[in-house]
Amino acid sequence: MSLTLENIDRVVGGETHIASMNLTLEPGSFNVLLGRTLSGKTSLMRLMAGLDTPTRGRVLMNGEDVTGRSVRHRNVSMVYQQFINYPSLSVYDNIASPLKLSGVARAEIDRRVREIAEMLHMEHLLDRLPLELSGGQQQRTAMGRALVKDADVVLFDEPLVNLDYKLREEFREELRSVFSERNCIAVYATTEPGEALALGGNTAVLHEGRLLQYGPTEDVYHRPGNIEAAEMFSEPPINIVKGIVSGAEISFDKHLRFPAGKELGTLSPGEYRFGIRASHITLAPRAEDDVEMAMTVDLAEISGSETFLHVHNDQFFMTVHLEGVHEFAVNAPIKLYFPAHKVYAFDRAGAVVHIPTHLGGI
Repeated sequence: MSLTLENIDRVVGGETHIASMNLTLEPGSFNVLLGRTLSGKTSLMRLMAGLDTPTRGRVLMNGEDVTGRSVRHRNVSMVYQQFINYPSLSVYDNIASPLKLSGVARAEIDRRVREIAEMLHMEHLLDRLPLELSGGQQQRTAMGRALVKDADVVLFDEPLVNLDYKLREEFREELRSVFSERNCIAVYATTEPGEALALGGNTAVLHEGRLLQYGPTEDVYHRPGNIEAAEMFSEPPINIVKGIVSGAEISFDKHLRFPAGKELGTLSPGEYRFGIRASHITLAPRAEDDVEMAMTVDLAEISGSETFLHVHNDQFFMTVHLEGVHEFAVNAPIKLYFPAHKVYAFDRAGAVVHIPTHLGGI
């Protein structure tokens, strides 16, 4: 069962939620919708489910036009941010509820509920009520109810946002395992680039209701088609610096000049915007073509075992993603380094004109 959105627009009260959307999801695929809040992720999922109808365009399932068909007549399941379970029903009955509504035979219901419970490691919880469960167990129950239908399309609208970090990691592992054994289309919405990378599969990058790029997740991350996709699929956002190519030299400002080298040497002379990922900037030189920058510390933001260092000079600001805990005094001078061979280049219109050749890691 394939799912195709063909020239889809969704306009509500004069406000465009989805614009000129063309997207095809293949059977058995795991797909991530990545975008900031209000980028159109939920609007797109509601169109896929049949909860909303497009203002223009068609929704096709396996080539059949289902644009006007309601959610009740589509074989679709959806898991939401909140733990939506029936509080008076046991875990078993919560998971079984869509099958009972569809009139499935009792023996088949029992088989499928226990199969899903085993898949989600919930066999020992089937007699409990939702209020007796942890947050993670409640979300597993909601997920089980979505999966037990054996739907053609399963939609996850930021389902892990209310769980703690450890539970989110566990769920990601389980999701990959669950859908590797199923032939349905899975669609997972998130605001977090790191979560998209962890889930793998394919990623659609959304911005203001538009599809910026779609493809295998690692390929979209490493090879953004434009500056917007590069910024959306990067946390913290990729550092963008205006620069000029002049002969075999690149200048970021009147002080910072460096050789274009083999990677950037093919660019025609002119003005560009250059992209440097925060994780590619280091405190000490590591590569032969590292470029030294004299900066000033604005803030060292420690998050767990990582440090996000915010710095500036007279021309631009940058964010640096460092492994480990590092403390820096505000306004302290600092020298930082980035490898020229990992720099992206975008033209004035924002189209990518140079993608680094060696893109190992993130």
